[in-house]
Amino acid sequence: MLDDSRRNSEELVSEGFSSSKISSMSSDTTLSHCTSFSRLSFELPTSSPEQQAALKPHRSSDSSFQAIRFKTNLSFRDFSLVRQIGSGDIGRVYLCRLRGPVDEGRLYAMKVVDNEVLAMKKKTQRAETERKIMKLLDHPFLPTLFAEFEASNFSCVVMEYCSGGDLHSLRYRQPQKRFSLSSARFYAAEVLVALEYLHMLGIIYRDLKPENVLVRSDGHIMLTDFDLSLCSDAIPAVESPAFSPDPLSSPKAVHGSGSLTPFSCISTRLFRSKKIQTLAANRLFVAEPIAARSCSFVGTHEYVAPEVASGGSHGNAVDWWALGIFMYEMIYGRTPFAGETNQATLRNIAKKPLAFPNETPCGASEMHARDLISGLLNKDPNRRLGSKRGAADVKTHPFFKGLNFALIRSATPPYVPGSQTKKTAALRHGTAPFGVF
Repeated sequence: MLDDSRRNSEELVSEGFSSSKISSMSSDTTLSHCTSFSRLSFELPTSSPEQQAALKPHRSSDSSFQAIRFKTNLSFRDFSLVRQIGSGDIGRVYLCRLRGPVDEGRLYAMKVVDNEVLAMKKKTQRAETERKIMKLLDHPFLPTLFAEFEASNFSCVVMEYCSGGDLHSLRYRQPQKRFSLSSARFYAAEVLVALEYLHMLGIIYRDLKPENVLVRSDGHIMLTDFDLSLCSDAIPAVESPAFSPDPLSSPKAVHGSGSLTPFSCISTRLFRSKKIQTLAANRLFVAEPIAARSCSFVGTHEYVAPEVASGGSHGNAVDWWALGIFMYEMIYGRTPFAGETNQATLRNIAKKPLAFPNETPCGASEMHARDLISGLLNKDPNRRLGSKRGAADVKTHPFFKGLNFALIRSATPPYVPGSQTKKTAALRHGTAPFGVF
């Protein structure tokens, strides 16, 4: 279980319920819940074809996605629950598989939300926000909505199961409970690419932390839990220096040096045009919802930005602050402003200067990492790295020198779960504990 100091408070943010949060319930309790929930499935309407997962280009070769995509009128009866793998204040997550001999080996994560509890806690909007966001996503480092359906007063969402657990648990299994600089660089780069995509859609994530960064079976990451995200009304703009326009893209999408155009012109072609990928890799591509603002007091204590800790309004810059805290924790095994109490933590965030451990001398790579973290952890959101030009500014930092962001999906991860045959077999038979790899 997570340390209490890292759990979200009720007034700051409620806990989401992703597969990274491990339930301590007994098997008897879980079985009892599964049995009662299964009875409901026979009374329920099935999902319509319109509710099934739409085609996702980055999932075209995924057998699990194809298996579920071509099934019509899915309902709870089409799945068998293996075990509960996560829980929160508004729902639970189950490891499940499609019924039938052909699909028996394909595992999924099913998020189950009790709509009555949601209404009672006045958190219906949060669940709706998450579903809305998941329907928009089409990115290798973000979850794919495989299917959704209603089960009596329950809402069920089926997505990919990440067999590698989360980065919080993985960090604790590293020497000195921290990642090497090369590993931290890899995970930070993939999170950065995921944040860039979200910001291009006008979405401010607002809940970045290692517990919400899951490790897929291939070792790449998946950012999860979007119930705290802000879907802004501000339309991100694309800023592009002078270059020869992609003939396949809209002529209105690209203009001369320093010009701004609505992002919607090229959003549908963003990750499908090789020319656009190249431009993005060369930092010619900028899309950041800088006009989006919120006064909500949300986030995990150790990860909230100073403007949130001080009770002020906030915008896109909170995600870049969180990336700085994320990198600090991965490299040094702790967060920089943690206090003895939540209130002490918030005071430290607002007032305490950033400091780094000085036990050992720093090499050039670590100095670059510290410089990047310092830029991201600028207490002034207007001067914070990424606040104006988003990922385009962060990618150019020397810490990422030599990294091809456009091809990072094909890079070899520092850790690949499920490589041992016995453990893979145990997972498929539902006998391996979650996060064992």
